[in-house]
Amino acid sequence: MKPRTLPKCLTGPKLESPPPDPAVASRRGSTSADLRTCLGSRALERKDSEWSLGESPAGGEEQDKQNANSQLSTLFVEKPQTGSVKVGANITFIAKVKAEDLLRKPTIKWFKGKWMDLASKAGKHLQLKETFERQTREGSHVPSHAFPSGEISTVHERTAHKAAFLTPLTVLFFLSKESTGTTPNIDIRSAFKRREVKQQEEEPEIDVWELLKNANPNEYEKIAFQYGITDLRGMLKRLKRMRRVEKKSAAFAKILDPAYQVDKGGRVRFVVELADPKLEVKWFKNGQEIRPSTKYIFEHKGNERIMFINNCSLTDDSEYYVTAGDEKCSTELFVREPPIMLTKQLEDTNAYCGETVELEVEVSEDDANVKWFKNGEEIFPGPKSRYKVKVEGKKHTLIIEGATKADSAEYSAMTTGGQSSAKLSVDLRPLKIMTPLTDQTVKLGKEVCLKCEISENVPGKWTKNGLPVQESDRVKVVHKGRIHKLVIANALTEDEGEYVFTPDAYNIPMSAKVHVIDPPKIILDGLDADNTVTVIAGSKLRLEIPVTGEPPPKAIWSRADKAIMEGSGRIRAESYPDSSTLVIDVAEREDSGVYNINLKNEAGEAHASIKIKVVDIPDPPVAPNVTEVGDDWCIMNWEPPAYDGGSPILGYFIERKKKQSSRWMRLNFDLCKETTFEPKKMIEGVAYEVRIFAVNAIGISKPSMPSKPFVPLAVTSPPTLLAVDSVTDSSVTMKWRPPDQIGAAGLDGYVLEYCMEGTEDWIVANTDLIDKTKFTINGLPTDAKIFVRVKAINAAGASEPKHYSQPILVKEVIEPPKIRIPRHLKQTYIRRVGEAVNLVIPFQGKPRPELTWKKDGQEIDKNQINIRNSETDTIIFIRKAERSHSGKYDLQVKVDKYEENASIDIQIVDRPGPPQAVTIEDVWGENVALTWTPPKDDGNAAITGYTIQKADKKSMEWFTVIEHYHRTNATITELVIGNEYYFRVFAENMCGLSEDATMTKESAVIAKDGKIYKNPVYEDFDFTEAPMFTQPLVNTYAIAGYNATLNCSVRGNPKPKITWMKNKVAIVDDPRYRMFSNQGVCTLEIRKPSPYDGGTYCCKAVNDLGTVEIECKLEVKGGLSFCRLLLQGVPPNIVDSYLRDLQSSNPEEC
Repeated sequence: MKPRTLPKCLTGPKLESPPPDPAVASRRGSTSADLRTCLGSRALERKDSEWSLGESPAGGEEQDKQNANSQLSTLFVEKPQTGSVKVGANITFIAKVKAEDLLRKPTIKWFKGKWMDLASKAGKHLQLKETFERQTREGSHVPSHAFPSGEISTVHERTAHKAAFLTPLTVLFFLSKESTGTTPNIDIRSAFKRREVKQQEEEPEIDVWELLKNANPNEYEKIAFQYGITDLRGMLKRLKRMRRVEKKSAAFAKILDPAYQVDKGGRVRFVVELADPKLEVKWFKNGQEIRPSTKYIFEHKGNERIMFINNCSLTDDSEYYVTAGDEKCSTELFVREPPIMLTKQLEDTNAYCGETVELEVEVSEDDANVKWFKNGEEIFPGPKSRYKVKVEGKKHTLIIEGATKADSAEYSAMTTGGQSSAKLSVDLRPLKIMTPLTDQTVKLGKEVCLKCEISENVPGKWTKNGLPVQESDRVKVVHKGRIHKLVIANALTEDEGEYVFTPDAYNIPMSAKVHVIDPPKIILDGLDADNTVTVIAGSKLRLEIPVTGEPPPKAIWSRADKAIMEGSGRIRAESYPDSSTLVIDVAEREDSGVYNINLKNEAGEAHASIKIKVVDIPDPPVAPNVTEVGDDWCIMNWEPPAYDGGSPILGYFIERKKKQSSRWMRLNFDLCKETTFEPKKMIEGVAYEVRIFAVNAIGISKPSMPSKPFVPLAVTSPPTLLAVDSVTDSSVTMKWRPPDQIGAAGLDGYVLEYCMEGTEDWIVANTDLIDKTKFTINGLPTDAKIFVRVKAINAAGASEPKHYSQPILVKEVIEPPKIRIPRHLKQTYIRRVGEAVNLVIPFQGKPRPELTWKKDGQEIDKNQINIRNSETDTIIFIRKAERSHSGKYDLQVKVDKYEENASIDIQIVDRPGPPQAVTIEDVWGENVALTWTPPKDDGNAAITGYTIQKADKKSMEWFTVIEHYHRTNATITELVIGNEYYFRVFAENMCGLSEDATMTKESAVIAKDGKIYKNPVYEDFDFTEAPMFTQPLVNTYAIAGYNATLNCSVRGNPKPKITWMKNKVAIVDDPRYRMFSNQGVCTLEIRKPSPYDGGTYCCKAVNDLGTVEIECKLEVKGGLSFCRLLLQGVPPNIVDSYLRDLQSSNPEEC
């Protein structure tokens, strides 16, 4: 057998370690578990190896110290003894304590070595037992385990005393080749301290960093937890640096090891050997130089340079390096913690479903890392998980809220120093039925609620007749705590059955039956809206009425409180499961009436009434009555028959015959729906009779009795144009026109009737027929309103009345005056002297207004001016106008306190007088310059120009030189040299040239003396020009009856000829049109136009150089007929005046 070598992670200088810090073991580095894993698989895996217990040299000294300490204690009666045991066998240590002097039970602790509390190792391989004898008051404390090694000590503690006894125990072991078993975890530090192991086998090294390096990254976390590594990332970085191959150094003969490991609180020794002892050495930690202190001690031994680090803590876990000159070597120091041990194991637990289960362990250190497993799979507690972990110092608790049977399993708690397992068994609580389901009977359409209460809050399943209940909008399953409900809204017959509720995980079904009853219902959908059944007399009726209800109802038929029995008989009832039938074999008229059907079952009752109507042909109508006759027609009416046969009358047939004949002739082939008819195409003067047949859905009745004989004779048509002529406070005067159709019977007269508003009693105004078309109704109350109608009477009777359209107020109404000035009088009215002036000014106002005319503010001389007034207009008439008649005429119309004023300007014009003076200003060559002054009398019109004439003194024959000249000076040229001339000037206005002219007093002599003037030769200027319109025509709107003018301006040379056209037809010698042309301004005046005069007007100008046209549209609005004016309420006298004026202005059109 080859000698064994320790793993690489354990090689190095001798380590002296106090009890380890648990926090370090959980953070990083190898723990005692690592060491056991590393070594136990090699050196302790033989079951048949022999173990011996003995004392090492160092152990004897410590044993003497323990014996000395135990002699000082009076508490121990029996002390543990040293023993030896084979591998796999048991060993027991016993310690007895004298407790008679103690006030309470003492606390005993067993230690292995100086620091390991064996309570943390209690379990399968190590058991601690404690007994107490009341008589001797002695306590026994026995630890027993299979593989002890090291020093076992016991400590007894109380309030004021502490006693300890130390028993050294050393295990020497030998391994045989045949051993294949494994051993539990043991501590081998004492073996390293006491002696040197001989004949060890070479075993492959197990390096945790090598495992991490070669492992799958997914297993890093598992390996880190197994070996107590928390800073996994930092360790991998440092492992990478540690594995760097150091170059051979000239300064160092021996460099630092790649890594050192020390327990927390222990001491570590770093040694380097220099090649040159004269080199200065500096030590560094994480780049910071280390200075000597009680913690850091430096030693020099020859070429060796040594640094000790005392009392190592977690802060010392870092990188160190030493420099010698320019070279350095480095190492890593790992400070490890002791493993986290389980001081309290998990215990098997039983729980009920729904309870909160707590699994509790205690560990050796506060806030240690503990992992939980369920059936070997790790549990990950969290806020969304059912598993919660509570940590209180060393106590770790796994909480399972609302436990279910699925939570029954084996749970484990694992730390770096071991694990503990326990079984959790979750069972159901015994179920009690607090409120069972009960049978229910509900009406159709009502709500069904099945409710039960059980002792546990568990879900369950509902079934109906063995099938699961499916939730819907109508069926709801409610679970609230321990209460379960099945709610069925609007119960149907198919909801009937047996319902069972079974709680989940319990085989305790609860059942209840639901019985749905339906009140009886009578279905009358096949009948009319009023539940009426019609049957023809003599036929058979079988009326089947569907009925519903659960259980099936019983039906009873009755009529007039008399029951109809089932069985035989002409009227009988028949019953079936889903219907009830009423049978009438031969229907008679007396069978009509209301029949009642009553249904009854345990859910309720139902009633309905059905009306049975037996229909037949109707009775004949009453004899018709002829109410009106005409020339070839009559109007007849009749009453419907007393009995319509039970079916509505569809209409009537009418027949007619001559009184002397026996042959009846049907007048209508389509039914007459009304009870009136108008036969036509009869012969006037011949006697006729008529009769009626009534028709319903069954057939035609017998004929009625004939009417009284009648003779067709036509009445006139109604009078026309009924209008109000005048109204006073006690009378109304009406007028109308004769009927349009009088007929052969002629017209005997009129009857005027009226009735007061609010009544329908017509009062005849004239007791005798009147021939005139005007009548005054007297004796009417003031402020009353009446309706008026008039009838025409002849031998055939009265015509249709003609009604006045609106009520008439019997009161003379004051209408404020209003003057309607004609359009042509709104401008100055111009007439020539001697012409007649006839002005008609309409006005309005009631009662008849008072009129006042004034001229220039003075009263009018009625001897010179005639004024005629009527109710609707006033006329100013001057037979021969004089210039003195010119002026402003003011008209005032006054009604009561209201008045209206209007003014008319009249201008009477005449020819002007001659200019006042004509003088010759200068004579030169063949030219004479003349000047003159305007005439003193302008003829009451503006001077439009002057005409200049010349005359040779020899002949005194006057020739016109200039016409229409506007200025008061002119130059006369081209006079004959040697002649003597006189000149005269005429004034001109709109009436023409003045009758006289003013002649120059002197003559103008064209002298011959002097140098003969030779006129220069000038090229004649061409003044010719084609016609061109300088102002176009514009579209114009005119009012019917008022003059309208169309204006445009044209220029051209020679002077163009003007032609006016309407709709492309030239206007020639038409008295309705007047055409003017003055100074190039062309005017067409349309006198009192009518709508007929509307159209397109064109002005055409023609001269030798060309032709030009321009056109516009004229639209004439107005022009109402006599009937239209009357319908609009215009009084007849105003309408007559309007038509007379229209006729006088347009005689051809009228």
